[in-house]
Amino acid sequence: MATQSESLLRYRPWRGTLNGPLSASVAMARAAIKLLFRRWLYWGLFALSMLVFFFFFYGQYLVVWITTQVGSDTVRFAGVAVPMKDLTKFLGRLALDGSAHTFGNFIWFEGYVVVILLALAGSLLVGNDFHRGSLAFYLAKPIGRRHYVLGKCLAIGFFINLATTLPAIVLWVQAGLLYDWQTYYTENFGLLLGILGYGLVLTVSLSSLVMATAVWLRQTVPMTMVWMGVFALLRLLAGWLVDGLKADERWRLLDLWNDLYLVGAWCLRIDPTTIRPAEQPQTWEAALVVAAVAAACLLYLRKRIHAVEIVS
Repeated sequence: MATQSESLLRYRPWRGTLNGPLSASVAMARAAIKLLFRRWLYWGLFALSMLVFFFFFYGQYLVVWITTQVGSDTVRFAGVAVPMKDLTKFLGRLALDGSAHTFGNFIWFEGYVVVILLALAGSLLVGNDFHRGSLAFYLAKPIGRRHYVLGKCLAIGFFINLATTLPAIVLWVQAGLLYDWQTYYTENFGLLLGILGYGLVLTVSLSSLVMATAVWLRQTVPMTMVWMGVFALLRLLAGWLVDGLKADERWRLLDLWNDLYLVGAWCLRIDPTTIRPAEQPQTWEAALVVAAVAAACLLYLRKRIHAVEIVS
């Protein structure tokens, strides 16, 4: 008879149910989400994004309350009298009335926090796999390279939708409760589909961009600087060319976040003539730029991941 130590050294086959490689992508996404949840910096950025959400959440209540004060010339906040016309003008710019502009503006302002959040997530979830050689461990398993990319994109997409799509859906539900909910939900059901479509566009484009820049730079600080250049400096450059030098509006295509907003506005069925600033490129041009960026990132990922040597 074999001793206890000999039986422990023997191979013990897996007796559970074997799943396909797609389940490995889900497992990698789940592990990546848990890893980022352990970071206090993520919770700080998430709390910052929630400040934007609560501003829109209570702003919609404020708009409904103001409609009951139509006969007043001023509104008092904490003992301070605010002219009704100034307050109405300020809230009108944000469109806190449950319309398509409400959700478009909300996702636009959330982008400032999402950019920093994705820079952290990319370096932590993807960059470390290349920096520390963990990718070879993943690819040594019976999964393909596309399953690795899918798993990481699912994790990144989870955080994108947690900060943008899910709060926007809550705002849509709240708007229906503030107004005639039967009429609002029936007439504005397309807004819910538009929010989901906007979230899908952000997920596909930003997740591929996050992975490509994380594979290229790998560290948090360089990645944050590049993302600030893409989403901040290029925006300033595009605004300077179009608004300052009165150049062709197609120069605004340099602003990737504005391109995503134009595609999202199409999903939300926002009238292009109501988008500000008024000098905007065509929606199909913005969609073409977004698709080209996503395709270039995926091709770069394919090249870099195929270059990783693994032992079968």
